[in-house]
Amino acid sequence: MMKEVNLKVGLTPPHACSYLPQQQEQLLVLLDKNRLNAQDYEQLLSAGFRRSGSDIYRPHCQGCTACQSLRIDVAHFAPTRSQKRIARNNRDIEITVSDSDHPAYFELYQRYINQRHLDGAMYPASHGQYEGFVLCDWLPPTFIEFRLEKKLVAVAVTDTLSQSMSAMYTFFEPALAHRSLGTFAVLTQLKIAQKTAKQWLYLGYQVDECAKMNYKQHFRPHQRLIAGTWHGMKD
Repeated sequence: MMKEVNLKVGLTPPHACSYLPQQQEQLLVLLDKNRLNAQDYEQLLSAGFRRSGSDIYRPHCQGCTACQSLRIDVAHFAPTRSQKRIARNNRDIEITVSDSDHPAYFELYQRYINQRHLDGAMYPASHGQYEGFVLCDWLPPTFIEFRLEKKLVAVAVTDTLSQSMSAMYTFFEPALAHRSLGTFAVLTQLKIAQKTAKQWLYLGYQVDECAKMNYKQHFRPHQRLIAGTWHGMKD
């Protein structure tokens, strides 16, 4: 059962949807600066909100409900055969955790955006855009580093909260796309969540009609927020 709270929000003008090209999107943006803290953000995550930089938002589109918040039940997660294979294939990758930003992150982010997201709103990548999207004034993110032969090949930007973790954004070396590093990053976040006794790992929004988002639905069991209620998805 969700706790009802009053929020001060603004509504953006309609603009081109990031996920469905034929659609227009609008966002509810939190205006109450007093709620920009880790405790309130965890509650807002459970109500379908998400952060971008230091801002908190939620889709609020007229006539479209394609965006569904998705979270994984950490204690009950069971990897598929494909996910187990991806984990085995990446056993040679060294994983470390950092609590601060490093110049090498942007260099990798820039290659990732400029080679894999030429048609996206984040292209071309700039340092200001990177900082405005990834970093946060009121919740320092956790950076999970993935290195292959000492070279940084992926970074999973993660928000660590009291009872949950949120996979904010992952970027990786474009030449290593065959390693499925995005999926491997989620598997790694789940391992960390299990070790630290978190209940949920939030993966952002699932949009069934957007091919780039489909990897999320393969982590099961998970829940989706539909019409204000979390529904379990097992099969």
